[in-house]
Amino acid sequence: MPTAEQILVSLGDITSQWHGVAVGWHVYFAVVALIIVAGMRPSRRLMGLLLSLPMFSVSALAWHAANPFNTLVFALAGAALIAVALWRLFGVLRLSRGWPAVAGALLFAFGWVYPHFLDGASWYTYLYAAPVGLVPCPTLSMIIGLSLLLEGLASRAWMWLLALIGGFYGVFGALHLQVVLDWVLLAGATALLLYAKSAPRPRF
Repeated sequence: MPTAEQILVSLGDITSQWHGVAVGWHVYFAVVALIIVAGMRPSRRLMGLLLSLPMFSVSALAWHAANPFNTLVFALAGAALIAVALWRLFGVLRLSRGWPAVAGALLFAFGWVYPHFLDGASWYTYLYAAPVGLVPCPTLSMIIGLSLLLEGLASRAWMWLLALIGGFYGVFGALHLQVVLDWVLLAGATALLLYAKSAPRPRF
């Protein structure tokens, strides 16, 4: 197994080499957020498919960086999310209220500007070049954040799957890699898990 330092160097290399991809994913998530803010309400199934796609980007770049673990985990997780979207998500989107909406918005913003691998960059670089769609933590943060904002897409299967993956990478990043910011991802995964247990009439 690679050392923590080797993993961090690899993630840093991905961030620096694939800068343009990160910008593209920021535009992608901006469009998704604009759809929600503008009051459009596509189906939960469509939103689930849209939120699944960044997982495959993380997987592909992990493969390019010779990280088989992240390659496999994110490929399988992306496929599982697509399966949930196709067979377990029904109805149109609805916005959450109360603490899930607040937590979701904060987690989405956290992923958007995730600064860890942009050391020395100008502050405004965080607004468009944080490694969303490149490395696990910011990508999962934004997907979990949007899920919290959208009532977990009314699916416990969706919420549990994301909470499990987010919780693992939050703990791994915070404890093994010593990236303090990843505690935020763990908190977001925990919030999604709590919401999954309390959300009304979730679908399996």
